[in-house]
Amino acid sequence: MPQGIHTIELNLPIQSVWEFVSVMENWIPLVPGYISHEIINDRQSTWTFTTDIGILKKKIHLQVDITEWVEPTLVKFNLTGINENFSGEGYFKAQELGKQHTKMTGFIEITAKGVKAPVINPVLKNYVPEMTTDLVEAIANRMKEISSSISTRK
Repeated sequence: MPQGIHTIELNLPIQSVWEFVSVMENWIPLVPGYISHEIINDRQSTWTFTTDIGILKKKIHLQVDITEWVEPTLVKFNLTGINENFSGEGYFKAQELGKQHTKMTGFIEITAKGVKAPVINPVLKNYVPEMTTDLVEAIANRMKEISSSISTRK
């Protein structure tokens, strides 16, 4: 199964990390290839983004369902393809390493299904880890920007 996991340490309190990742609208626009999203309710949204997987460039629509919120450490979600036959899951986990130090881990697993699966899944094995790293790094950078702008206003 194509999957990616990426961990980063942040000089932020765990509560700051939670406040960011617990609001889907904070991190959806950071998904690589982001085009748009629609919030259906506090646990469900649809996303539109483009993928550039080798020679395959495609607009993807997917539904994201939050399956678990565990404040301040875990957000779990399921992914379901709307215009493509795939499914997956993911999470953001936070671990407090100190009062101002948190380890954040992002995980995404996506599996193509159907007739195209034997061709697409090998390509996803390379793409999903890279996409996961890019997303986790973008989230970390955005949290650092927000934290920095708050500190300079004080």
